[in-house]
Amino acid sequence: MPDSKRFLSPVAGCGGFWLIAPYALWMVMMTILPQTAFFYAVRGAATALLLAVAAYRFGLKRVKDALFKPGALRSYGVGVLVGLVVLLVWIAPEMWFGVGQHVQAADSPYSPEVCGLYLTIIKLAASAFVISIAEELFFRKWVVDFAGFWWMVVLFAVEHGDRWHVGAFTGIVYGLAARRYGLRAAIVAHIVTNFLLGVIVVGCGRWQFW
Repeated sequence: MPDSKRFLSPVAGCGGFWLIAPYALWMVMMTILPQTAFFYAVRGAATALLLAVAAYRFGLKRVKDALFKPGALRSYGVGVLVGLVVLLVWIAPEMWFGVGQHVQAADSPYSPEVCGLYLTIIKLAASAFVISIAEELFFRKWVVDFAGFWWMVVLFAVEHGDRWHVGAFTGIVYGLAARRYGLRAAIVAHIVTNFLLGVIVVGCGRWQFW
C-alpha cells in the first residue's frame, strides 16, 4: 500500500468535522470548566461520546475492517514500541535527572487523597483511551493534511507548554509512525505512552506528569 493511503487509514473519508470535533470539544471544555478530577471525567465522557458518534458516522464495519485488515498486527507492534520510546523520553528528565519540581499528592487534583480512587482511575483511563485518540485524529491526520507535517509538530509542541521540546519530539515520532504504518500505529503509540505514564504517576506518586 502506498504511504499516502497507509497514512490515511483508518479514517479516510471520515470528514474533516469528525477529525476536529472531539479534540475541539476537549479543549473548549478544558478552558471553561474547573481543573478538577470530576470535570476531567466530564470532559472524558463527552469526548468519548463524540468519538463514538464519529466512529458510527464513519461506519462501524469500515472501522472494524481498518483495525483488523492485513498488516494491522505489524502496525500495532510498531505502535507499542514507539509508545515505549516516547514514554522513556517523557519521564527521563524528571525521574532520572532530577529536572523539574516534584508534586506531592496533596497538591494534585487527581490524586486519590484529593479526589478519591475512582476519579483517579477515570483520569488515567480518559487520558489513555479518549484524549489520545482525539489528539491523533486531529494532529496526525487533520493538521498534517491541512497544514503539513512540520506545522503539526509545532502545534503539538506548543500544546504541551513547558515540555514543548518533548512534545516536539513526540509529534515527530508519532507522525512518522502514522506516515509509515498508518494512523492506527500512532493511536496505539499514544495510548501506550499515556496509559503507562498514568500507571507511573499513580504507582510512583509522580503527580507532576498530570
